[in-house]
Amino acid sequence: MKIAKILGTAVLVSTLGAQAYAAPAAKDVLTTYADIAHAGYEDSVITAKKLQTAVNTLIADPSATSFDAAKSAWLAARAPYQQTEVYRFGNAIVDDWEGKVNAWPLDEGLIDYVETDLYGEESEENPAYAANVIANPSLSISGETIDASIIDTGLIESLHEIDDVESNVATGYHAIEFLLWGQDLHGTDAGNGDREWTDYAKGDDCTNGNCDRRGAYLKAATDLMVSDLEWMTAQWADGGEARATVLEGDGVPGLTAMVTGMGSLSYGELGGERTKLGLLLHDPEEEHDCFSDNTHNSHYYDALGIQNVYLGRYTRVDGSVVEGASLSDLVAANDAALDTELRGKLASSVLAGKAMVTRAEGGEAFDQLIAMGNDDGNAVVQTFVDALVDQTKSIEQIIAAVGIDGIEFEGSDSLDNPTAVN
Repeated sequence: MKIAKILGTAVLVSTLGAQAYAAPAAKDVLTTYADIAHAGYEDSVITAKKLQTAVNTLIADPSATSFDAAKSAWLAARAPYQQTEVYRFGNAIVDDWEGKVNAWPLDEGLIDYVETDLYGEESEENPAYAANVIANPSLSISGETIDASIIDTGLIESLHEIDDVESNVATGYHAIEFLLWGQDLHGTDAGNGDREWTDYAKGDDCTNGNCDRRGAYLKAATDLMVSDLEWMTAQWADGGEARATVLEGDGVPGLTAMVTGMGSLSYGELGGERTKLGLLLHDPEEEHDCFSDNTHNSHYYDALGIQNVYLGRYTRVDGSVVEGASLSDLVAANDAALDTELRGKLASSVLAGKAMVTRAEGGEAFDQLIAMGNDDGNAVVQTFVDALVDQTKSIEQIIAAVGIDGIEFEGSDSLDNPTAVN
């Protein structure tokens, strides 16, 4: 078959057997890409608002039941958000914003009490390492006195990455996760964070002190995350800046963003920093959702998000489907074999991610899977890494197939130079 590179309008390429093949216009492919982004962020808002309701109920009427409901709502909120992460690396507007809602790892001693035997009491790299906002209405950080008497969205925004220390994560999913689960002190043994609902109890039932301030922090973090997600959703709506940016011009910038996001998340970020690094070090501190032991789901939904973008199809939290002209269609019109190959590899990485989910649902969470001496568990995680690396090789070939160039994917020492990892 003669290959035709198509960007602007749908044109007919030569027959494959007796069947003519038509390529979609780049603008149609990018419209689907923007539609899926909008739906994914909107679903993130919907589920974050359910979390917000659960948090408000917990604060108003603390109990084991309301506490468990808030944790369940947090877990549900992760699923749609993780599927949007594929939009991060190719879209500056997302990458510049993403740290507000999904930054990790975090020095949790900035926020609340910690077990100092494991965590320590100070860090040369981070003056706010053990500031404990919840326990201290006045903070002294790097010689600056901060009034923390009222915990609200303004305060925690001002503390996020204070002193330009990236691990000073004061906002977003993982700050909320810590406030709901607490530290995971089990290492690579079974078990997640052991925080009790009584950390939010009223009066004499309060454990670990400052329950009212802890509730105020949890509420502020949740309210702020809802607001941040609403802002990003608007950027992908009709007239939004993110949608306008990917649709402008001849389609090359938008397609570049798509492929960059797929390749960088697949290789350097998910395959390397979020998965292979923890496996190399056998370190539970390197798991993404470390307090809740939800890392298996986060990794699975990241992989699913990459597949969504390529296939131009996303299933919403209400079961409805957003779909349209896809990158897969465009690649198939130029190189049908490559499209078939990449579809298969994406399915394999999603399946490998699902295998981790199945193990976790059977009682073996990600931090156990990566434990030293767990050869079976290590192999399950390595299969996921291998699938991501393999699919990235095919994602690289998209660059030539659709006539774009100048793309570099995020790398990772964990994959590129593992001997440098320690």
